Amino acid sequence: MGIVAALVRSSFLVNSVYAESGREYGVTPQQGQLLCVLMGRPYGMSELGTVLRLAKSSLTGLVDRTERNGLVRRESDPRDTRAVRVALTPQGAELAREFYDETCRRIERLPGGLGAAELETLADLLGRVVLDNEVPVVFGG
Repeated sequence: MGIVAALVRSSFLVNSVYAESGREYGVTPQQGQLLCVLMGRPYGMSELGTVLRLAKSSLTGLVDRTERNGLVRRESDPRDTRAVRVALTPQGAELAREFYDETCRRIERLPGGLGAAELETLADLLGRVVLDNEVPVVFGG
């Protein structure tokens, strides 16, 4: 299998894990990603758009739907009164932690057929690809 096929198929595999976890926790894969990003701290809308690689209208819809479910809230940015930040609610923080932990467990099982040295090599190589492409931190390192 070539590198393009391997990377594309790997992304489908990880996306299917997000979808599976999302079904279990009652959120869409995109909402799950939003919750995981917000676990570290609140984000401004433009910053969230960059991290999630979403257009402003798509991000606004995602935040609106997640806010209606009581998982996130909009709050004033203390550094810029014109700006709004998105933060987890207590319910959202609890769900985010559970979703994150379960999704990590499922993703960790994906390369189960590899040995320890192979896992380390895979992590090193994928880590370089991610860093070289300046992919924002979403899941812990």
